[in-house]
Amino acid sequence: MPLKSQIEAVREQFRAALSNFPSDPREADQVRIRFLGRKGLIARLFEEFAQLPPEQKPVFGKELNLLKKEITDQLQAALQALSQTAQPQARRSVDYTLPGRSFQLGKRHPLTQTLEEVKRIFTQIGFAVAYGPEIDDDFHNFEALNIPEHHPARDMQDTFFIEPKVVLRTHTSNVQIHLMEENDPPIRFIVPGRVYRNEAISFKSYCLFHQVEGLYVDKRVTFTELKGTLTYFIHQMFGPEVQIRFRPSFFPFTEPSAEVDIWNEERRQWMEILGCGMVDPAVFDNVGYDSRIWHGYAFGLGIERIAMLKYHIQDIRLFYQNDLRFLRQF
Repeated sequence: MPLKSQIEAVREQFRAALSNFPSDPREADQVRIRFLGRKGLIARLFEEFAQLPPEQKPVFGKELNLLKKEITDQLQAALQALSQTAQPQARRSVDYTLPGRSFQLGKRHPLTQTLEEVKRIFTQIGFAVAYGPEIDDDFHNFEALNIPEHHPARDMQDTFFIEPKVVLRTHTSNVQIHLMEENDPPIRFIVPGRVYRNEAISFKSYCLFHQVEGLYVDKRVTFTELKGTLTYFIHQMFGPEVQIRFRPSFFPFTEPSAEVDIWNEERRQWMEILGCGMVDPAVFDNVGYDSRIWHGYAFGLGIERIAMLKYHIQDIRLFYQNDLRFLRQF
């Protein structure tokens, strides 16, 4: 069918639809979509117009634009008239003798509650809060933390790569490097944030989770201070009666290193809650600190692990399913 005939056919279809314009707003919107939607009749006409020879386009372009304006103006007027007639009817349909609707107030997510509690404890003893990039380069996420390419420790952190040298950070330790590059010592920070691991999702692991990194650098910093700080934190978080143990461990960016466990009476076993250690002198050398003068400690804890132990939650996936039956308990 020639384009001119198609234009007239659409005009006639619209006039017929306008003469029987629906009173239901949803049906009226379907009329708008039919004619002016992205795949509506007007859009199809413009597709046909695009195939015309150049010499015919000025004439039919004018016709098409006139049709579109005509339909748009008349449809807008019809919809406006419909909304004005619908409002009094809606007001009449309200029964003011019925009890009002109760709206539930939102609550903070259990992970947010746990994170806020962690930040409160550490800021009370002099730590400032800092944040850093979730997408970072290989240097800040690995190399500056004494994890060079092909280091076995990289196998412990299955990584999401954005580009060959750009990753979704696997730990908040990357912010350690940014902080030391940007600030002269002494420094004392905690760094909360999301981290990403390319791991199979199960009841105990997820592809993303939350960490809080801690870093303290000064001239005379000892492992005893680290132990005292973390013992204070754990007693504040879980109560003064909880049993704690420090176990020797290995992390590339701390030496000596330790993992910290608490005794879980419910499971009758020790549960790891964080890793820590004295900052390796190689890390200081990478950021330009003189490791003969400056010493420090670092620690990292998982918010999900803390929340699971604190609230007796058995499956990490519950934090991310947005099940109101679970969330309303907090």
